[in-house]
Amino acid sequence: MTLQMLFPTAVYRSKLSARLDKNLNQALLRESYQFAKTDDYGQKWSEKNYPGGYTSYASLPALNQLSPYFADLKKNLDQHIFLFAKSLEMDIRPKELQLSSLWINIMPRLVSHSMHLHPLSVVSGTYYVQTPKNSSALKFEDPRLSGFMGSPPRKPKARIENQRFVSLEPKAGELILFESWLKHEVPPNLSAKDRVSVSFNYDWV
Repeated sequence: MTLQMLFPTAVYRSKLSARLDKNLNQALLRESYQFAKTDDYGQKWSEKNYPGGYTSYASLPALNQLSPYFADLKKNLDQHIFLFAKSLEMDIRPKELQLSSLWINIMPRLVSHSMHLHPLSVVSGTYYVQTPKNSSALKFEDPRLSGFMGSPPRKPKARIENQRFVSLEPKAGELILFESWLKHEVPPNLSAKDRVSVSFNYDWV
């Protein structure tokens, strides 16, 4: 018998480069709260679109141009984006993938982010700045789900490649990349502490 796995969905996980200043994460955390405190438009937008939390998605989507710490983060992300694109055998030059947006997410207790994707981008991802115990996982949906129709459910302990939804538990200092068409969500944060992350999109230019 031969069993081939077709049309895999790749998710990239890595720590940032060891060459980065070991205090970068603390600096990103500090500046994230500073931006959240002073970003009046972002606060108002978040009240309506990100209840209970804060995101700079609609107000400050290019933090790498405003902060040297976020600029350092972007430089490191570029390297990982290249490695991910290479592993997917994308038929493009590395420089054709460019950062188009980079924003903060602060999720206090019980804040969530519903299922969504990032249309028109190529690679999306998140760098995790603070992930306290019991804070939310990153949950992915099988992109073929709408076509399953009469397909039976999978066993609760099925191998990860056979599951319809997969939740990854990120750690502070970790980076997760995925192709932008992959649907994902963040369930409610069950920790008493904030879950803080920096999300981003890379586009084909």
